Amino acid sequence: MRNFTSFTVIIAMSFLVFSFTSLDVDEIKAKNTSVNIENGIVSKKSLQSVSLDDASIEQFFKKYSKLKKYKKDVLDIYTKRNYKSIWYDEKNITEFGNLLYQKVNVLQDQGIENKMPYKDEIDEAFNESSEEKPTELDTELLLTNMYVFYASNVYSGVDPATLKKIGWYLPAKTISYPKILDSLIVDSNRLNKDDNLLFGQYYKLQEALKKYRKIETDNLWQPISINAATYKDLKPFDISNTIKDVRQRLFVVGDLAQDSKSDVYDEELMAGVLNYKKRYGLKLNYALTKEHIDQLNEPISKRIKTIMLNMERCRWIPTKLSKASEYIMVNIPSFRLIYVKDGKYDLVSDIFVGTRMTETVIFSGNMDRIVFSPYWYVPTSIIKNELKLQMASDKNYLADHNMEWNGGRVRQKPGPKNSLGLVKFMFPNPNDIYLHDTPAKSLFEFEKRTFSHGCINVKEAKNLALAILKDDPDWPVDKIDTAMSGEKETTCMLKRKIPIYIGYFTSWVNDNGEISFFPDVYGRDESLDKLLYSDSVTMK
Repeated sequence: MRNFTSFTVIIAMSFLVFSFTSLDVDEIKAKNTSVNIENGIVSKKSLQSVSLDDASIEQFFKKYSKLKKYKKDVLDIYTKRNYKSIWYDEKNITEFGNLLYQKVNVLQDQGIENKMPYKDEIDEAFNESSEEKPTELDTELLLTNMYVFYASNVYSGVDPATLKKIGWYLPAKTISYPKILDSLIVDSNRLNKDDNLLFGQYYKLQEALKKYRKIETDNLWQPISINAATYKDLKPFDISNTIKDVRQRLFVVGDLAQDSKSDVYDEELMAGVLNYKKRYGLKLNYALTKEHIDQLNEPISKRIKTIMLNMERCRWIPTKLSKASEYIMVNIPSFRLIYVKDGKYDLVSDIFVGTRMTETVIFSGNMDRIVFSPYWYVPTSIIKNELKLQMASDKNYLADHNMEWNGGRVRQKPGPKNSLGLVKFMFPNPNDIYLHDTPAKSLFEFEKRTFSHGCINVKEAKNLALAILKDDPDWPVDKIDTAMSGEKETTCMLKRKIPIYIGYFTSWVNDNGEISFFPDVYGRDESLDKLLYSDSVTMK
């Protein structure tokens, strides 16, 4: 009898469940049915789908007015997806939605300090115990706005119009929010790393940021003690507490494999000092001047901020740059030029750039020719501000400096003392900037090299010409030597144009994971810091 009763109850419950689950969803809505499937009851909320259209989106932005800046991009996303829900599966926020939310919660890992408007409401949507969750429609649209907020901050950064205002004229990267969203939904691992979305240097700087933040958290950035009044340059085999402090610092940042705690400037420390100087673009010797100690004593917070600022610059760089088979990159703060061919550094050269009054412009171009033994046509500004005074005080000034009038302009004839040296590299641009050789080789001995009127003076100019023309049978080495004799201007039109990028990075990580820091010679870090992190800045 007990078995028969149990069997009857099971049949009855099965019929009840079947009856509820067989109901049409619209019928359930009409009857305001509220049931739980797991207990034989169907939940009205779980079977509702998010209904999206232009009117509901318009109403959302009236309610959440601080998000209006994202409205156009949000509409574009839903138009391309036929107004279908992005963030809900049958009844829950999708796994991708949860992953993106986690990424927004740790934006500081991306070097970003912005906070999204209405983040508290989004937090409620992901809080399982919350009784004040936004509606599913509001949650759907809040998450789409959260995606645009994340993508604009991480993948795009400062908008192109602002970049021009701050003097960054390299090609601006353009992104498509719908396409990026599609790619991330298909493969959410791209949230961690995607070389198609971010310039590869970005991820190297991100690892450096993690390292330096840990140094700060662990309180390992201890001050290096010196007596400024009596300080003398430290040299090998000196003994002092300052040496002990320097050793500890170089160990913490990775220039030394161990910290022996010794206060003797021994051979082990010599190697560490050379590595430190190499990373900072300093003259490679063993002397530790007060300027070096002051540099080492800069707060760890400044190093962290420098890394963050250069991560932002990486967001502006089109990812195709590093994938090009051949290009030249000039980094102004490091006073260095790199010629890349087939993905490898074919040549690295020291350079010097414009003074603070005549800054070298940040832009890109395409090198189309090399001019050997060039004339130098003196810019009008130099004639007006400098040359006229010289000619007024010395009537033989032009002849003594191998100069002549030509068509109403002053030019310096070819020769080893020509201000452009024996070769220049041309890439047409409105700034009249180019790369060139220089007779003033002694200027490369300085650590901070801002001497020119804006052009880029290249220490290894001849070797750069040889590297570029290495595979051109029309320009063998002996022909280049003859062309660079200084007797006659000779032009070589390149068979393929070479992209050249003049950039500004005050920190850079090499392939070995070592980070370099360079002087902010034009004060651009300070300007960018105010733009990005000032309290008055509007959130992206």
